[in-house]
Amino acid sequence: MKSKATSFDIADRAGVSQATVSRALRGSLQVSEETRRRVQAAADELNYKVDKNASNLRKRHSGTLALLFFEDPTADESHINPFFLSMLGSITRACAKHGYDLLISFQQFSRDWHADFADSKKADGIILLGYGDYLAYCDKLGKLLAQETRFVRWGAVLPDQLDISIGCDNFHGGRVVAEHLLDQGCRQIAFLGDASSHYPEFFERYRGYAAALEQAGLALESSLQVNAESTERSGYEAMQTLLRRHIEFDAVFAASDLIAIGALHALNEHGLRVPQDVALVGFDDIPMASFVNPPLTTVVQDTKQAGEMLVTNLLRLIRNEPAQSAILPVKLVVRRSSLRKP
Repeated sequence: MKSKATSFDIADRAGVSQATVSRALRGSLQVSEETRRRVQAAADELNYKVDKNASNLRKRHSGTLALLFFEDPTADESHINPFFLSMLGSITRACAKHGYDLLISFQQFSRDWHADFADSKKADGIILLGYGDYLAYCDKLGKLLAQETRFVRWGAVLPDQLDISIGCDNFHGGRVVAEHLLDQGCRQIAFLGDASSHYPEFFERYRGYAAALEQAGLALESSLQVNAESTERSGYEAMQTLLRRHIEFDAVFAASDLIAIGALHALNEHGLRVPQDVALVGFDDIPMASFVNPPLTTVVQDTKQAGEMLVTNLLRLIRNEPAQSAILPVKLVVRRSSLRKP
């Protein structure tokens, strides 16, 4: 007995992807008229009939949104950057306000999580928090877009991006940090964090820092920059690398609080006092920042507004309403770690 034709059979005959077949057969405007006709012709040749019951089932709303955390390498195996946990409350409240449940999971890069959630219909849409190397992550985002999955993410807002993201003004944040350290009399200011397109949020903070130094008439010294990911261990190792270079520095701008806290441990081990010998500033204002010794000067991002905007924009996408990316303001919170002036 001949098996029933599938959308994959149609894709093979029409020379398109299975996702394109699905879009074409349901009349998506993303598919050109020429492609739609080719797909329909292949479907007719294979005597393929759309299962309307299954199609209707796929279109039903689950009343659930999925929140997927990126798995950060953490020492205590929590695998969640504490900065993202600060958004969890506002995201949960926003979901409840709109009558949605929230499903929380890891993105699990060892599997095709992008396909799993799109195909399982566990949720009507996805909120993504964290991504590691952004250039490697773009492929996953592209597949979500191709599958017409409704999703939003917290992260850098970049020119010509096709997805919706909510982020903070990283450039301004980096600039105000450097301006504050310059005002404290610092002139050799190091930067700990990846300053490349692989980590666009860190890169924007670096660019803001560099702009402030340039405006102050100071040269940007490449030897004062050390790559680091957003973990305490990475911050500790980056500071060790900087110290081994035997170059003078009187301040450190760490691209995240976790990097700053790791750097603080390394400075303490080398007998360097903060802020007397080295002023130190982080970014994020995680809860731990105000409890380290000395308390950490840092940049605050509005996680409450961020969580609400992530949910609001995702629901707009689900309802096929206009949604747009947004950049939220930041502010510097000055604590003892950077105060060199009496």
